[in-house]
Amino acid sequence: MPNFWRHRRRSTTAALPVLALASALALAGCATSAEPAEPADDRPVVLTTFTVLADLAQNVAGEHLRVESITKVGSEIHGYEPTPGDLRTAASADLLLDNGLGLEAWFAQFIEQLDVPHVVLGDTVTPIPIDGDAAAGAPNPHAWMSAAEAEGYVATIAAAFADLDPEHAEDFAANAETYTAELRSVHDELLAALAELPQNHRALVTCEGAFSYLARDAGLTEHYLWPVNAEQEATPQQIAATIDFVAENEVPAVFCESTVSDRAMQQVVEATGTTFGGTLYVDSLSAADGPVPSYLDLLRHDVELIIAGLSGSSS
Repeated sequence: MPNFWRHRRRSTTAALPVLALASALALAGCATSAEPAEPADDRPVVLTTFTVLADLAQNVAGEHLRVESITKVGSEIHGYEPTPGDLRTAASADLLLDNGLGLEAWFAQFIEQLDVPHVVLGDTVTPIPIDGDAAAGAPNPHAWMSAAEAEGYVATIAAAFADLDPEHAEDFAANAETYTAELRSVHDELLAALAELPQNHRALVTCEGAFSYLARDAGLTEHYLWPVNAEQEATPQQIAATIDFVAENEVPAVFCESTVSDRAMQQVVEATGTTFGGTLYVDSLSAADGPVPSYLDLLRHDVELIIAGLSGSSS
């Protein structure tokens, strides 16, 4: 029989301190064997207005900065309403990145309340003016839908990051150079694919006029229900004009964007007998397990849908 039990027979009272000590040692052992707490993430924080910009920024930042987006996956950027939580998050950021060109109408008032540096990425763009409607003449803000224009965004991001974190400026420049090479490759790849479309099928009809820069690059004729996403539905006049355009040009497929309802475009489909070509992504990436978890995926996804729809091979 172990000695402990023999001692217990002689004096139960005397054993109590021993048990207490053993328990304390056991608890101490548990504490010391626990996993150490994760170190605090003290990297500078870069906050972008939407997920597409966050992906561009992350490709330049690498591991040196923490990049986040104010709006989440699936959010409609144009009419977004910032929350008090957004303000708190932004107030603790080290740098804010927005698109500009009139995209984030809410952002000007948002930053008035903050003492945080911010950089406008669209300042590198020579804007395409919006054609028609109340917004006529204003810059079309969707310049990132051209991979060629996105190169300017990346260069601006790299310069802003070098100012924010000079110690890693060379890494930011190298990351930007690598990513720019990817952008050029995708740009060439997409234009080559779009060039194969028949001449009589080179019309791109969407809900929002978000493809002016892509259409310019690829030599497509653009038509849309409304120029910039707004709270109201498409007007009867906009729907009628789109029906006429699709019918007159025998457009084989029409499209709508992921952040808006396709109800109005379905009326065009019903009236003309054209095909609904699918959902395009513009203002937001998808979740990681979705079709467009990155900006480059977004471009490829959209062009694949457009080619399938306009060539008549979409299901």
